[in-house]
Amino acid sequence: MFIDTHAHLFYPNFNDDVDEVIKRAKDSGVDYILVPATDLASSAQAIQLAEKYDFIFASVGIHPHDTAEWEDSLIDQLREMAQHEKVRAIGEIGLDYYYDFSPREKQLVAYEAQIKLALELELPIIVHNRDSNDDIMEFARKYKETPLRAQYHCFAGSLKDARELIEMGHFISFTGNITFKKADTLRNVVKGIDSENMLIETDSPFLTPVPHRGKRNEPSNVKYVAEKIAELHGLRTEDIARTTSYNAFKLYGIGEKPMLSYAYQIGNSLYINVTNRCNADCVFCDRKGDAVIKGYNLKMSKDEEPPAEKYIEEIGDPTQYDEIVFCGYGEPTIRWDVVKEVAKYVKEKGGGTRMNTDGHGNVINKRDITPEMKDLLDTVSISLNSTDPKQYAKLMRVDEKMHAEMLDFAKKAKGYTHVVMSIVGLSSVDTEKAKEFVTKELGVDFREREYF
Repeated sequence: MFIDTHAHLFYPNFNDDVDEVIKRAKDSGVDYILVPATDLASSAQAIQLAEKYDFIFASVGIHPHDTAEWEDSLIDQLREMAQHEKVRAIGEIGLDYYYDFSPREKQLVAYEAQIKLALELELPIIVHNRDSNDDIMEFARKYKETPLRAQYHCFAGSLKDARELIEMGHFISFTGNITFKKADTLRNVVKGIDSENMLIETDSPFLTPVPHRGKRNEPSNVKYVAEKIAELHGLRTEDIARTTSYNAFKLYGIGEKPMLSYAYQIGNSLYINVTNRCNADCVFCDRKGDAVIKGYNLKMSKDEEPPAEKYIEEIGDPTQYDEIVFCGYGEPTIRWDVVKEVAKYVKEKGGGTRMNTDGHGNVINKRDITPEMKDLLDTVSISLNSTDPKQYAKLMRVDEKMHAEMLDFAKKAKGYTHVVMSIVGLSSVDTEKAKEFVTKELGVDFREREYF
């Protein structure tokens, strides 16, 4: 269920009971553990643990605390260790200006050398950052146009930093400190980014979460990190576990891709995967990639699209959910007749309905379908994405005229159902301008969706 992506199980305080610690982790639903090294000796120890346990993986690297004696020849030794089949990253590496156990100039040289090694070996990096945020962000920007991917372990930056790193394709990782009493600033970062961009960890033996703070930390406690994130996002713990586990699969190749889902639950809503087909090709959409959301695989061909009866069977009693949402990686109005049939069933059984759409349904169906929404769809969420037609066309890779079609669809739809207009939270999009346009000029509700 969980993947602890950062547990230093080679530390001396695990010497007497590491087998029991690992058993407790498995008993607590931890499927995999990644053990990041801090120097050459612990790199070897991490590999030994990975060889002993099939569900443990390792990374190799030199922590900033241990770079005082850095020599470039160390790269050759790390390169050799990284060839092991269970080594999945270069790390823990980074910068630490809080303790300054190593000269900063040494830290900087070691960090960049290990970044270059990771690029050479096509491995991600695990980044340590303490009181060194400006330099850490400068390195991220320097390598922005490379294939480098990173886990920003025990995240220590701002929400703005987190969003910038996410746009670069990196993952933000949280540990037990998000449960601490005085961690409101950090919790605001957690709330401000989508779980699609997160990893969870314990950083064992450090940063033990509430309710065990003060004791040695261990992988079985990663569930408390997932629980806190779920609480902050209004989701279930299993939603965070499933999502972050898939994120670990994407970054490290640990675990496996899930099977195709036709209906999938997030929080207390059930989502209907109508189609993978779409008339748009949004730059922020993974429809042509893995097409996985919150750990659910939505990738299906036209031949795999089920009839309405299949969805109705999976829904069962719709009142057990807050709402039934027609939303996948495709445009649901491409299968408008199926949406209507399923929505009719849901409404007859007393359930709530919502459809997420790009607002091109009238063009797709070659008629005005908005009157048909009456009494079938409680809410229609339409992707505005930008108030500027040119930017809209660029983001969605459609003809510029589709912007006007989408706005016309929204204006007509609000006569028959509740309409929400949304944008993706990209730095290039003017959120405040979009909000003012939606609420004042269109007279409908506005929502910002987190980018992932």
